[in-house]
Amino acid sequence: MTSPVVTRFAPSPTGFLHIGGARTALFNWLYAKKHGGKMLLRIEDTDRERSTEPAIAAILDGLKWLELDWDGDVIYQFSRAARHREAAESLLASGRAYRCYATPEELTAMREKARAEGRTRLYDGLWRDRDPSEAPAGMKPTIRLKAPQTGETVIDDQVQGRVVWQNENLDDLVLLRGDGNPTYMLAVVVDDHDMGVTHVIRGDDHLINAARQKQIYDALEWTIPNMSHIPLIHGADGAKLSKRHGALGVEAYRALGYLPAALRNYLVRLGWGHGDQEIFSTEEMIDAFDLPAIGRSAARFDFAKLENLNGHYIRQADDQSLVTMFEQLLDYVPDGAELKAKLNDTTRAQLLRAMPSLKERAKTLLELIAGSYFIFADRPLELEPKAAALLTPETRELIGKLRSALEAVTDWNSETTEAAMRNFAEQNNLKLGAVAQPLRVALTGRTTSPGIFDVLAVLGRDQCLARLGDQAAA
Repeated sequence: MTSPVVTRFAPSPTGFLHIGGARTALFNWLYAKKHGGKMLLRIEDTDRERSTEPAIAAILDGLKWLELDWDGDVIYQFSRAARHREAAESLLASGRAYRCYATPEELTAMREKARAEGRTRLYDGLWRDRDPSEAPAGMKPTIRLKAPQTGETVIDDQVQGRVVWQNENLDDLVLLRGDGNPTYMLAVVVDDHDMGVTHVIRGDDHLINAARQKQIYDALEWTIPNMSHIPLIHGADGAKLSKRHGALGVEAYRALGYLPAALRNYLVRLGWGHGDQEIFSTEEMIDAFDLPAIGRSAARFDFAKLENLNGHYIRQADDQSLVTMFEQLLDYVPDGAELKAKLNDTTRAQLLRAMPSLKERAKTLLELIAGSYFIFADRPLELEPKAAALLTPETRELIGKLRSALEAVTDWNSETTEAAMRNFAEQNNLKLGAVAQPLRVALTGRTTSPGIFDVLAVLGRDQCLARLGDQAAA
């Protein structure tokens, strides 16, 4: 019987959950779900100087917002340091590791000599076979792996294929530092083994680490997990992803008004494909996802594609859920608190009523918020310069007449108000546009808005008559 699939997402809390990390988490999550397994979460906080509590909180928050749930408790790598030391001591006892008393000056000289000679093996094995009795007094040694010096180290990678390193180019890596703290290389191997990880899915910037870690697995006589190293994400111009391309923390995408489902769908298509399919439900992603279908070349991040996809998800979303997401987003945007203070039963109902019209033209929740401004605007409306320029004395007079015509409408909805305005236009030899634009300016303070009869219906009779009265000629 094969053991159940266990994947892990293991971010370093030295910064926020960036978009590449989010995709790695998604791929781990999908693979575990597809095979009925588990995805574990390990915070690799061994870099004590750079690991921060806010970064840990941001990583957990980002994963929750993306709806990528992990199994079991979060594991903190630093808390397992004693176990890592135990593994290093066992290698020392079996003769597969040794104490190294090289001084910083000796190590620097070795590195410089190796580089000058064009060698990748920087440590020359100075203490590999020396008797520890020769050690300088008071010197705290590091513990190094006694790595094989001949032959090959091979990884059969599900994405990269068979990857081979010549052992003569790999030096004896440090397992424990002089202060007794384990190195990242050792900690990762021990943690993955103890956590029962069967599949390691991570960025291909870790590929060289795989060679190092394979040697540690072999020395400990443990089975190495199945490896998959996925290409990094580049910008649309092919350059390494930077902040100008969209290498933002996941929390920035939330603040920009993207939906978690849309971002998941976009990320899954960065480097992985399933025929020509672009839109995937979560269930379809889980069913279709597989590691060999991940490409070997870097994926390109394209904001325009993400926006279009997000627009699709907004149009498909249930109106009430969009109202909920609208409200939740106010905690993360500038001036959100001011708008949140205006949310009450009346404005929520108006927002829900406006949603079918609003969501047709919005690609992000921010655009949805911008489009709904007319619901929350205070009287008298602040007019955009373009709108103010249209309010000539003649237009103000017309607005007064339009107000009188609408005052006669008792059963107030988009159909009855439209009928009243068409009737007015006909009687006064005007085109409907000549009526609609003054109405729009008076009711919204802008020259663009959702359909004007939708605006009339959403705002309701009393509010519309009051706003028209504000702009009508005295």
